[in-house]
Amino acid sequence: MARFPIKLPFGLQSPIPVHSPILEDIQKKGLRKALWDTADDFMTRFTAGLSIADVRSLLRDDAPRRPNPRLKPHADGFWLHMKPTYYNTLVDGLYPTFRLGWLATFFFAFEVVTGIYLMIYYTPSPEIAYENMLAILSNVPFGRLMRDMHKLGGEAMCAVVLLHMVRTFLTGSYKKPRQFTWLTGVILLALTLFVSFFGYLLPWDQLSLWAVTIGASMAEAFPPEVVGRNLNLLVRGAPEIGANGLLRAYLIHVVLFPFIMLIVIGVHYYKVVIHGHSLPPEAEKVGEDTASKIPMESRVYFMPKILTRELFYVTGLTALLIVACMYLYHAPLEPHAESLVTPLHITAPWYFLFLQGMLKLGDKVLWGVIAPGAITNLLLVLPYIEVGPSRRYGDRRIGLSIGAASIALAAILSFMGTPWYGVETPVEQEAIADVIPQTEPGPIRTAPWGELTFGQYRAADWAGAPTPTLQRILHEFEEGLGRPDVQGRANFEGFLTIEDWQPGLKRVTLRVTWLAKDPQGDWVPGEYSEFAFVHQEALHKVTTRAAGP
Repeated sequence: MARFPIKLPFGLQSPIPVHSPILEDIQKKGLRKALWDTADDFMTRFTAGLSIADVRSLLRDDAPRRPNPRLKPHADGFWLHMKPTYYNTLVDGLYPTFRLGWLATFFFAFEVVTGIYLMIYYTPSPEIAYENMLAILSNVPFGRLMRDMHKLGGEAMCAVVLLHMVRTFLTGSYKKPRQFTWLTGVILLALTLFVSFFGYLLPWDQLSLWAVTIGASMAEAFPPEVVGRNLNLLVRGAPEIGANGLLRAYLIHVVLFPFIMLIVIGVHYYKVVIHGHSLPPEAEKVGEDTASKIPMESRVYFMPKILTRELFYVTGLTALLIVACMYLYHAPLEPHAESLVTPLHITAPWYFLFLQGMLKLGDKVLWGVIAPGAITNLLLVLPYIEVGPSRRYGDRRIGLSIGAASIALAAILSFMGTPWYGVETPVEQEAIADVIPQTEPGPIRTAPWGELTFGQYRAADWAGAPTPTLQRILHEFEEGLGRPDVQGRANFEGFLTIEDWQPGLKRVTLRVTWLAKDPQGDWVPGEYSEFAFVHQEALHKVTTRAAGP
């Protein structure tokens, strides 16, 4: 170790020697060589094994030297130890993986980044959560864009994970030795759906409140009754979803489930590296699994080809999401959550519609607890039940047919979960909800101030309305009244009245009348429903009421 005395003013020298490896290197090698070696050592440490020359060779896609230094970052580094060092050329293309597993991981990371940005400006309290959402949309830099991307990314993540599970089933990649990998995938699927479900509540608007209320009510189906009742209370935090329920949903959405998902993703990736990416079913002999034994001539190294391609995917997908949210998609924000006003046709999120459809079949214990539980358990143990050695499509006709039938059944049940199946709503409520919906602004609330002229108008005479906006509103009102009535009523007529309520305010009233048969079979005037609200030029304030004849 070289010792250099410290120079002091007036020509004095310190008697204390200073140990400096850098100065020693400069003395021995010269300044240029010493700096180069220092930079090379830093690069080797930073990349966990790649020198500057190796990085240059990698960027030029030169043939690696032997022993291949590009393998060390996977063994010695932190970030790459769960990525395969090389891939088989048979899985390097789009088929058979379609990159769905990678896409699911990308969207998870994407949701974490955009979610952290939104967390800065959000407070999980019913008193200010909705105001926070309005502030994010109007006053936070890039707030609307971030919320739109977070919402769109969450929906895309659910869809991608579902497709990834379907692809894994179709190619038989759940078979031995990947049974546990499939099991962790099913767990990740459930966590993905539920983390998105609890995120539904956070905007604290009408859709979020009632969608989560419907989902949480399914917990009441758990037998015995005392268990279901207390489980429902545990999820809601109170008899009705309020401050406790919102806080619990927030903590589950941003802390609990993402933490569990991170652990399960690590286990899932570890098992994928151990067993390798399964080859196309037709590429292996029946009963053999050669994915983890890749011949030298069939290897595609992670660096640089796979790495640069994945970086390109990240850049391209992020740009695509930004463009989509700027021009094509905006996450809806509906009126403030109101537990006393139940909107028409509120459903669970699309990925839980099949459960809502099952509940329409009959007993809520059977179709709300037993059937979904049986489906989940069947998915978990599928690789341990279906132990046929062949992954080839031609040898799995029965299994693939059952899978196709299951997908078709899920689609049918999802349709049954929509309001278009098994839901009978009075015609007058449907028609009024068309023009004054509870879950979105609607035609009247968004109508220009000057287009709502004072007067009383009959929906059937919509063509004679004085303004184009009134014509459009009355026409939609009249079309809604033309629906078939399940109660056998007839002669529905709609009326819209616009009054000068007070300076700067207009009172808009919707009224529906009809004829119904009495017990003697005579046609008598029926009751009417009247919904009124105040239209203000600067602010739309909504009130509703129902009245008799």
